Amino acid sequence: MILVLRALGVGDLATGVPALRALRAAYPGEELVLVAPRWLAPLVELVGVVDRQVFADGLGHLGWPGPPPAAAVNLHGRGPQSHRMLAEARPRRLLAFANADAGWQDGPPWRAEEHEVDRWCRMLGWYGIPADRTDLALRRPGPGALPTGVTVVHPGAKAAQRRWPPERFAAVARELSGRGHRVVVTGGPGERDIAAEVARRAGLPADAVLAGATDVGELAALVAHARLVLCGDTGVAHLATAFATPSVLLFGPVPPSWWGPPPDRPWHEALWVGPRPAGDGSGVHPALAELDVPDVLAAVDRVTAAARSRAGAVRRIPAQAAHPPLATRR
Repeated sequence: MILVLRALGVGDLATGVPALRALRAAYPGEELVLVAPRWLAPLVELVGVVDRQVFADGLGHLGWPGPPPAAAVNLHGRGPQSHRMLAEARPRRLLAFANADAGWQDGPPWRAEEHEVDRWCRMLGWYGIPADRTDLALRRPGPGALPTGVTVVHPGAKAAQRRWPPERFAAVARELSGRGHRVVVTGGPGERDIAAEVARRAGLPADAVLAGATDVGELAALVAHARLVLCGDTGVAHLATAFATPSVLLFGPVPPSWWGPPPDRPWHEALWVGPRPAGDGSGVHPALAELDVPDVLAAVDRVTAAARSRAGAVRRIPAQAAHPPLATRR
């Protein structure tokens, strides 16, 4: 059995998909067990390679009840807490970054300024496990009762520095609505007020506010079948990448080179005008504040054109040349 720790959020799980797929390929006969928060379970299912999930919110006592794993893999962080959490399971082998505080000298060195996808692919490569950093797609869920073909505006983010002003989100939403987009505003339960403000300023109907009304699986389905996604540097951005949904992503304070979509996919565009001096942390970061409504609308036009071109190219591919769907191991 292979025990993997990734007890973080939506974007963290999505950026760890290439590493998880690499572990599945490296250990085809072993059960792959992922330690992650319970609420992420619908997304874990969409990765398609995890056999079982152990629920954990962040770091702490794992309380591992089973036999020692053949290997434990730290895809959570640099340690030492995450190293020690996995050590509780008494694995026969630990795959992790070197960390002297955890008493772990094996493994490659940590690099702070590195794309999150590359970080874990590099770590596994150090142990002889090749990973494809482009293998980011999630299985596409059915839409269920959710609307399809909508434009998703997601104004929230965990940190105030990463939140573009709601009046600017509203201005873009108003313009897109006028162009014929059906705009919905999403967010977590704690983001309903900001979502309602964006909808009100944009002149959207009350039922356009979906913040707090969807769980993470429903949000993934909404993004998977959306026309466009507009958001900051947050988990929804990674869902758009995973489902190849055209997206305009607003970055600050960190650059897209750390958390952005692959630069060779023009149907995703990450806007960033940094680096800029750090703000005081209480409001939007200066690099994000410099992005204005015309910048975003121009990016919408570019990703929309790129998505149309891509769709036309896909239609021209002969059926026998299409790749088969990913196999799902249960």
